[in-house]
Amino acid sequence: MKLEDFDYDLPEDLIAQVPLEERDVSRLLVLYKDTNKIEHRHFYNIVDYLDEGDTLVINDTKVLPARLIGEKEDTKAVIEVLLLKNIQGNVWECLTKPAKRVKEGTIVSFGNGLLKAKCLECLDEGIRHFELIYEGILYEILDKLGVMPLPPYIHEKLKDKDRYQTVYAKEVGSVAAPTAGLHFTEELLDKVKAKGVNIAPLTLHVGLGTFRPVNTENILDHKMHSEYYSLSKATADIINKTKLNNKKIVVVGTTSVRVLETVMTKYGELKECSGWTDIFIYPGYKFKIVDNLITNFHLPKSTLIMLVSALAGKEKILNAYLEAVKEKYRFFSFGDSMFITNEKTKEKE
Repeated sequence: MKLEDFDYDLPEDLIAQVPLEERDVSRLLVLYKDTNKIEHRHFYNIVDYLDEGDTLVINDTKVLPARLIGEKEDTKAVIEVLLLKNIQGNVWECLTKPAKRVKEGTIVSFGNGLLKAKCLECLDEGIRHFELIYEGILYEILDKLGVMPLPPYIHEKLKDKDRYQTVYAKEVGSVAAPTAGLHFTEELLDKVKAKGVNIAPLTLHVGLGTFRPVNTENILDHKMHSEYYSLSKATADIINKTKLNNKKIVVVGTTSVRVLETVMTKYGELKECSGWTDIFIYPGYKFKIVDNLITNFHLPKSTLIMLVSALAGKEKILNAYLEAVKEKYRFFSFGDSMFITNEKTKEKE
């Protein structure tokens, strides 16, 4: 399977640089994967596609202000460090630029020494293991010194850092937002609950595995980095009951998909568990529980477009993306949304 099979043409002006003023007025492209029918709605219309007894699965991870700009203690050279994941204690895996300036033993200082990072190990692709040295509470220090690690295709400064968090963000640990959830408001979630729909949270801390570009011509040669996940007994029970009752399980975001499919692959059932996943989902993958997905529009040649292509079919996804370009949808993190459903076509009011 070739990387170029997942490419598409996207005018640069369709890459959303800032979030819309109101989260839920973003557009919603509905793709009925069985018939290939497409509907154009707004995100607040998602309530129309949910029925009593259905379950909405959300990723409640919270984004760290994980991008730090510091300087080497000896040479004062500027170093950028992106915290990726906590390995143990105060040891973190980080993406470092320029990595060639950071060797084992290098100390990088941030905020005039409020936070220091000592390099313990050098790995490939700019990855370094640092011991963080500080006094106090790390997350409070990061709030002072760090910035939200926005994707490289966003060039505008984010005025309100809360707009790169979902309204239900709770568990701190991600370096990128689970962007499909950015469209929800508290009011919209209240409408969903009022309709008798269950809200079932799980956690996947978004790391390098989700946004690292694919650089291999044959996608099977791509290696995913692992990300931490957690699934509670309450959420597993809700989803299992929904399935038993033949109601819809509507998953918000590819990160949530990866948790559910990881657990089903590992245990053959949904149950309380946590761990690390490097699951790579691409066409040919047989889904074990997910069949309805709320997602954003993804980068060409990315693992995310491969995942949605596995769910709906590559040709149907690329056709839907062509339609979205023609209709001038906004793309990527702050862009519009897509609902891939296995339901038979319903004419909505």
